Amino acid sequence: MNREEIKALIPHREPMLLIDRTELQADGSGMCWYRVPEDAWYCRGHFPGYHIVPGVILCEIMAQSTCQLFPEAFQNNLLVYRGMDHVKFRSSVYPGDECEITCRLLEKKSSLYICETALRVKGKLCASAVLTLAAIRSRAE
Repeated sequence: MNREEIKALIPHREPMLLIDRTELQADGSGMCWYRVPEDAWYCRGHFPGYHIVPGVILCEIMAQSTCQLFPEAFQNNLLVYRGMDHVKFRSSVYPGDECEITCRLLEKKSSLYICETALRVKGKLCASAVLTLAAIRSRAE
């Protein structure tokens, strides 16, 4: 999926849409790519003079990458965090970096989706987590 196809699936919009393209693999896992903008708003004050992508943003990138694994969950729903387990940050991510994210559905329990995720830059593991997401009815604005 390209960025426009992703927007047709998930409700995230700029500046919170943090994936550029996705590709479902033959084994059911997913690949995703995201280039961190040079002027990323979330890096401006983190840290002045030495910009690093915050860990919470890396978790959000990994969570958004899972959308391709269960597109049916988004029909009239939002997916929200219910848990983040085994979260590890191994290497920093910087503005301009191209992130490669892998994701795999480990288990589906009713409206819960448990996914294994990893984020790499140039093949180097930067972050990983097991994320639990829940499909909830979206509210009308």
